[in-house]
Amino acid sequence: MPDLPSELRQLNDHIAALENSRGQLPDDVVDTAIAAIRAQLQTIVQAAHAVAVTGNNYGNINTGLIIQQASKPGAGKGELRRAYLARILNQANQLALFAGDSANTQIRLSSVYTALLTQHGEWDARLANESGDDKLRTGRNGARQSVLDRFNAERKLVLLGGPGSGKSTFINFVALCMAGEMLGSTSVNLDMLTAPIPPEPDSTDDKPKTQQWDRGALLPVPVVLRDFASDLPGNAAVNAATLWQHIEKRLHQSALGDFAPYLKQELLESGGLILLDGLDEVPDPEARREQIKQAVRDFADTFDKCRFLATSRTYAYTRQDWKLHEFAEAALLPFSPGQIQRFVDAWYAHMSELSRLSENDAKGRAELLKRTIAHNDRLAELAERPLLLTLIARLHTERGGALPEKREELYAQAVELLLNQWESLKVSYKPDGSKQIEPSLSEWLNASRDDIRRELDKLAFEAHRDQADLLGTADIRQDKLVMALWNATPNKTGINLKLLEEYLRDRAGLLAGHGVGLYQFPHRTFQEYMAACHLTVDGFPDQLSRLLCVDPTRWREATLLAAAKVMRGTPEAVWSLADALCPCDEPPTHGQAKESDCWGALLAGQVLWETGLAEPSPDTASRNEQKRQRVRRWLQAIAERGWLPTVDRAIAGGTLSVLGDGRDLEKLVAIPAGEFWMGDDGMDDSKPRHRVTLPAFKIGQYPVTNGQYRRFAQATQRTWDSPDADKPEKRNHPAVNVTWHDALAYCAWLTVEWRKAGKIGAGETVTLPSEAEWERAAAGMEGLAFPWGSDWREDCANTSESGIGDTSAVGIFPLGVSSDACLDIAGNVWEWTRSLWGKDFMKPDFKYPYRPGDPEREDLQSGDEIRRVVRGGSWDDSQGHARCAVRYWSLPDSRYLSRYFGFRVVLLCSAPVL
Repeated sequence: MPDLPSELRQLNDHIAALENSRGQLPDDVVDTAIAAIRAQLQTIVQAAHAVAVTGNNYGNINTGLIIQQASKPGAGKGELRRAYLARILNQANQLALFAGDSANTQIRLSSVYTALLTQHGEWDARLANESGDDKLRTGRNGARQSVLDRFNAERKLVLLGGPGSGKSTFINFVALCMAGEMLGSTSVNLDMLTAPIPPEPDSTDDKPKTQQWDRGALLPVPVVLRDFASDLPGNAAVNAATLWQHIEKRLHQSALGDFAPYLKQELLESGGLILLDGLDEVPDPEARREQIKQAVRDFADTFDKCRFLATSRTYAYTRQDWKLHEFAEAALLPFSPGQIQRFVDAWYAHMSELSRLSENDAKGRAELLKRTIAHNDRLAELAERPLLLTLIARLHTERGGALPEKREELYAQAVELLLNQWESLKVSYKPDGSKQIEPSLSEWLNASRDDIRRELDKLAFEAHRDQADLLGTADIRQDKLVMALWNATPNKTGINLKLLEEYLRDRAGLLAGHGVGLYQFPHRTFQEYMAACHLTVDGFPDQLSRLLCVDPTRWREATLLAAAKVMRGTPEAVWSLADALCPCDEPPTHGQAKESDCWGALLAGQVLWETGLAEPSPDTASRNEQKRQRVRRWLQAIAERGWLPTVDRAIAGGTLSVLGDGRDLEKLVAIPAGEFWMGDDGMDDSKPRHRVTLPAFKIGQYPVTNGQYRRFAQATQRTWDSPDADKPEKRNHPAVNVTWHDALAYCAWLTVEWRKAGKIGAGETVTLPSEAEWERAAAGMEGLAFPWGSDWREDCANTSESGIGDTSAVGIFPLGVSSDACLDIAGNVWEWTRSLWGKDFMKPDFKYPYRPGDPEREDLQSGDEIRRVVRGGSWDDSQGHARCAVRYWSLPDSRYLSRYFGFRVVLLCSAPVL
């Protein structure tokens, strides 16, 4: 009789050789040959009472050989234990994301796992919303902590999270590392388990700490509670023995029944890890809930030397009575930027290991994907969920290292992948460990994929329409989902609805179970996108226009995505939508416009921007150019007259920038000569309050914008390192990332340009304002605390209280206008002046009272070590900094914090003091 390990090794070598021949032989030939060899392997191993798991290598460990040795008659405890661990090692490492993954190209958990984080200390269930703990994203109630650290501190722990958050992945990874450590693997072991959590991009810690696990290697016992529930005895009482009988049964089905008494003995005497996956994901949960909970509690009491880890979806655990007494709770946090970057690096390194890419190509693609995610807020939000990050990485890999530039196309391809994962053939395992292929949903329903998709789009629309809370994704009742799919099949009499419910329960992808009898899309983005798809075929564009004008917050994203989708067909459909959204030719010249008209105009502008039709083009038909101009006029009115809430008005201002801001942004306002009150007795650096007399001058009504400064930088070839420089939506925002020298150079250039154009005379000079001129323009003759009056008022300035969180288009705060018609002189950006502060940042060398004409205070030739005064506050500062008398400073050549610094110009009738 041939030596069993030797014979199996030879067959495995044949399989490896066939895999290497792909590209030289057709895939169907290779697949047929490999399937025949694997069938032979199965026959040989079963004949020897072995478990059919072939030789996967984990450093110095070959699990196939271990299991083969245990198959010999009379195998001892040690051999059986090693076979048990080898089986866990193989199964836990499988991460078959798609049914088509072959054994040699399958993504391995050990290669891509990224350490998960939770909240340090007790978490607040009230913060966890129904879409999977979104409000825990920032970890704002305490420091972040690795899930492993938390498990190390708790003997009994329930790990909570939404679908795709990494719960089952963590259980499998713990089992994998424990099994590898006990088998003596040099690659998969406790060192891998406790590897440091990924550092954040801005971290300065060059020696990150390992995660904590001081419990040693513990024998893992994974239990899928869905399978356990199927073994429960009706309504009979259950106890620890019930769960143990299930574990023992699974061992017998895996040809490891002889190990059962040894396993039980070790768990009772030495302890182990009982890993309970899917507490709430059991069939017939209402009937099984108390049985499952009782069995787990009793088992934990009996096997009191073991540690227990269970997983559950957050909603079900906190709201559907799944709580386990005496079990601590930990809620998974979404991926941080550091975790995202670590996963991407690991993913592409694994692509190189699988020989799908060269090492250099893999590293280059990883850098591209990390950069793409970091610079795309919408993509970064999706990437916070491990399932969706894996989806993004898969798309990026399959597209040759690129993602669609347009987000609608990205969502379309992502939805198709998720639908494929949810709907297509599925590989599962029978109780004896052998694979089985479940039919696709379209085969199961005998319905076309297009019909299924159409019904799901309609379901997404109805869920989005009826969702009470606009945060996260809607709950979709199981009966609604089942009926939607039932509607897709032409042979309704052949569908068993109860079996359809069970079929859907075990599926994940486009829709996943959220709680008992509840489903959700994996992210609100996909719900909105599929709702948009439905709206492009049902009453477009009129129904969408009506919905938007009634409830703009709910339908904004769906409107933009619908526009982008129809743009792929014909631009005329987009122009029709813009026309439906903004039908009124002119905004009213007096009074308040109707809110629905304002929302319609704003979304019409965003629709044109989203689809690339916003900017003037000679290819635009005259009738459509008229529509574009109509939208532009409405957006200008919204910006100038403050017709929408602050944040939405800021969006209108940016959209106006793309369509073309028709305002005179170089306009100067005249400040008459005279005396005014300067300073504030309540501020050390601004006292005493005193009278100052100034000659007449003119000052910019607005700060200098990006569009204006860009023309200067191009004309003079001056370096301007600003992230806003080329953004069309920020052409009418204040120019930032300019030093004091940059601002003064702009003024000198503008002086020449305006003189050449005849706009100013030879005796007039454009320069920066002195701080006295700036304060006179801001505070008026009476020296007001704020440009608009003595007290702070909402919606008067872009400060941190506004909620905008960035610069905004100039002039969108009409209520904040000064008595001399200056806008944005409080908030938005700190503004450079030509006045000196001094060398000491703690206190000014140039104190009050201010004396006009002082040759030193406005010396333009002073060295760069002497700080210059800036005024007005910024979008990142609180209201107190927006007071007219507040003085701040910066070094004239410094770019530190320069994203908060801009300037406006003054026109003087004679040159400023040198």
